[in-house]
Amino acid sequence: MAEIGNFGKEITFTTNAEKVLAPKNMKREVSARTKQHNLVAQKPKIEFIGPDLDETTMTIVLSAEHGVKPRKIIEKLEAAVASGTVANLVIGGKSLGKVYISKMSETWDTIWNQGELVRATLDITFSEYR
Repeated sequence: MAEIGNFGKEITFTTNAEKVLAPKNMKREVSARTKQHNLVAQKPKIEFIGPDLDETTMTIVLSAEHGVKPRKIIEKLEAAVASGTVANLVIGGKSLGKVYISKMSETWDTIWNQGELVRATLDITFSEYR
């Protein structure tokens, strides 16, 4: 079993013969806070205030064909959003810090008869928590 990482106990990213649950299109945004001071007849001066909070976004495909129960994982992550769960986000053994899910969108790609969700795509934004 190859564990890729996790968001606390809420979700474990893994790939093996029975299960594939891996993030893709992962993007981190690290930025600074600045203040612009306007000057008469000159270009403005920039003042560095400090670092801003980091943000990490990723896409996760949940597929029953890959050993994942999409509805179960969606419900767990929705509960984490609703409760403001804070946990470490770890990818490749490296902690990206304490984060919470600030935004999640779901696309229900494949639904079989009787409403069984077979495949869904999640876009998740994790925001640094301080």
